[in-house]
Amino acid sequence: MNKFETLTAIAAPFPKKNVDTDLIIRIERCTGTPKEELGKYTFEMVRFLPGGAENPEFVLNQPRYRGAKILVCGEFFGTGSSREVAVWALASMGVRCVIAPSFGQIFFNNCFQNGLLAIVLPEPIVEELMNKASNSNAEPFTVDLERLTINGTVHFEVAPRNRKMLLEGLDEIGLTLAMEPKIATFQAADRQRRPWIYS
Repeated sequence: MNKFETLTAIAAPFPKKNVDTDLIIRIERCTGTPKEELGKYTFEMVRFLPGGAENPEFVLNQPRYRGAKILVCGEFFGTGSSREVAVWALASMGVRCVIAPSFGQIFFNNCFQNGLLAIVLPEPIVEELMNKASNSNAEPFTVDLERLTINGTVHFEVAPRNRKMLLEGLDEIGLTLAMEPKIATFQAADRQRRPWIYS
């Protein structure tokens, strides 16, 4: 995975609550679509009009939010089915960070396993950030995972394991491989204690 240390980017306000994984990526796009091409189908149901043209009302179609890498969202973002493809779709679209008062738990966990930072903050703080992102003169946000701050003033928490995964660009397998020397030491000692276990 790409490391996440500090991200300075446009933040897009997406206040809709209870955004489920089906809204993020339709089920029929979850098979047969290359991972790197999922971005063009992200939020398809609200991003495009029935005829296929872009919906000008959708936030990510608005010129100042095109290419936004940070989403500031309403509560319960990523609820619904456990499809990991929802995180892949956001990442394929270029999103690296999602800020919300709450998340679907499986979606939340999938974020960290795929290089996307999910930040939980109290609703009033999220609303304040959403207002800043909505301002016509909004400056890019800076999310600093080393210092656990947004714009240098808003502090957030990330579980140490998840933080390590992002800072070092490791997925679950990478975390395990990082412990290879410890595993080898254990196996060597165990081989001495219980040689019958090893062929």
